[in-house]
Amino acid sequence: MKKVFIDGSAGTTGLRIFDRLDNRDDIELITLPEELRKDSAARKCAINMSDVSFFCLPDSASVEAAGFVENPDTVIIDTSTAHRTNDGWTYGFPELSGYREKIRHSKRIANPGCHASGFIALVQPLVSAGLIAKDAALSCFSLTGYSGGGKKMIASYEDGNCPEQLSSPGMYGLSQAHKHLPEMQKICFLENAPSFCPVVAPYYSGMQVTVPLFKTDINSVCEVYSNTYKTGLIHFNGIVNEGTLYAADLKNKDIMEVVVCGNSDRLLLVSRFDNLGKGASGAAIQNMNIVLGCKEDKGLSV
Repeated sequence: MKKVFIDGSAGTTGLRIFDRLDNRDDIELITLPEELRKDSAARKCAINMSDVSFFCLPDSASVEAAGFVENPDTVIIDTSTAHRTNDGWTYGFPELSGYREKIRHSKRIANPGCHASGFIALVQPLVSAGLIAKDAALSCFSLTGYSGGGKKMIASYEDGNCPEQLSSPGMYGLSQAHKHLPEMQKICFLENAPSFCPVVAPYYSGMQVTVPLFKTDINSVCEVYSNTYKTGLIHFNGIVNEGTLYAADLKNKDIMEVVVCGNSDRLLLVSRFDNLGKGASGAAIQNMNIVLGCKEDKGLSV
């Protein structure tokens, strides 16, 4: 039985990882009493006792926790932004070509960001196939539920006296310095970061990421996605030109859906998933499953 520790188990991502693992018969969860939850010595001991430790911490705390690791066999899966563009860490996106084997043999795995996951799923395969140029000027619109902002944001939305403005969608990251942009650019081999418009809306969870393209053969795009997403938690569902796409349709699921809308003159590339699922906790557990040699979707909601 593998021992697993969640450092930061009281946060939104940590709690969901705990819920996904609590009933597994192949996992022994290492837990700390409340009074030791932030104690450095206790955390260090738990990390080094574990086969796998999840870091569900702010960036600076994740960097500190990485310094606690002395056991050469302990695998770290960091859900923060701290190590996602660090060449010493494996980016935890197994559906991309070559990444699954890297993850399987890695001791340091950086879990992707939520917005970044949706963008990378859409763009990286097309750049690799030459359908999007590396110097392309791309834009991205990404809609998320408020749970992506963590406990403080959740509380502000669910407070019975929350301000009226929270009843409507809100744009943020206005300075084009969003923390996910570096990984979006690096993992997609882009020379330019995309123009990025993240929007938080008054619903709990669910994410819909859209990237528009012009003058790109829609059948070639579909062929690339069909070939890329044969295994894993990402499913390509073809061309969708009727009905309505709702951002929360995959709430509480750990999968991602990719679709293409429009035509070869004007395309919309769309990914939908739960920002707490494939956008955070679900992806982290998928990476753990790969490391432990389990089915990728074990313990997940698919």
